[in-house]
Amino acid sequence: MNKEAKIYIAGANGLVGSAIVRRLHSNGYTNLLTPESSALDLTDQQAVATFFQTQKPEYVFLAAAKVGGIHANNTYPAEFIHLNLAIQNHVIHQSYLSGVKRLLFLGSSCIYPKLAPQPMSEEHLLTGLLEPTNEPYAIAKIAGIKMCESYNRQYNTQFVAIMPTNLYGPGDNFHPENSHVLPALIRRFHEAKQASSSEVVVWGSGTPLREFLYVDDMADGSVFVMKLDDATLTKNLLNYPKPCFVNLGTGVDVTIRELAETVKEVVGFEGNLVLDPTKPDGTPRKLLDVSRMKTLGWTAKVSLREGIEKAYCWFLDHF
Repeated sequence: MNKEAKIYIAGANGLVGSAIVRRLHSNGYTNLLTPESSALDLTDQQAVATFFQTQKPEYVFLAAAKVGGIHANNTYPAEFIHLNLAIQNHVIHQSYLSGVKRLLFLGSSCIYPKLAPQPMSEEHLLTGLLEPTNEPYAIAKIAGIKMCESYNRQYNTQFVAIMPTNLYGPGDNFHPENSHVLPALIRRFHEAKQASSSEVVVWGSGTPLREFLYVDDMADGSVFVMKLDDATLTKNLLNYPKPCFVNLGTGVDVTIRELAETVKEVVGFEGNLVLDPTKPDGTPRKLLDVSRMKTLGWTAKVSLREGIEKAYCWFLDHF
């Protein structure tokens, strides 16, 4: 991507999209298209078509999505599958019609089977049953991957995808019910500290293992993939039946209990941590095999402790 290229970031105001915008700006890219959802409804097929016909972006980062944690996925399954399918169908198809040079689709590690071998490699996609609590969202993301793959096969497009592990950091959703586990813990421990509570209750048994990636690391990896030369991209991500996507993570996981204890320390909460095993745990373990990304020449840089400290500072500044 040359520095003058017109780049469209779908979902530019969200956790993922805003991090990609920060990374692009730091790398010297200034010709960015970042319309807010109020100005461009990505679930409106005609609105998306008009946008691509008039703006004609050269590169697209598809980071727009309906996202949430276990509670949100269980409560709004129809919204999760309907809205995500609509968004990605419209953006990917219009990218093809308008001749976009390269598109990057942001997926999620929940695409893998609930009981996939650990760590999970790209080849484990569609080899088993999904985790029921987020199956509608996962199916939408799998459809996005396969859509990119199908357009590459039929139209020789350069539509690729990355599958990030659990993301967190500046711009996160800290809603007490609809957020992911790490921001939810940050808010819960902070409010307990402010209220001088004696304990904080954490959902589940505390034994599931999760991997976390600081969102600015994710953005760095995303831009890295978009800037790969044609030969490297073709060999590694456009060579069907090789997967057209690559895992993005740290390759290191922690238990939910260990995560909660780290957040407790960073926030400075001095009460007790109590686990509630009556609440759902979700998938027992979700660790990505990141060897493919390492082979391409990229690794994550921000440690979990450092990332939580940065995320908590952002939370304090904005809430």
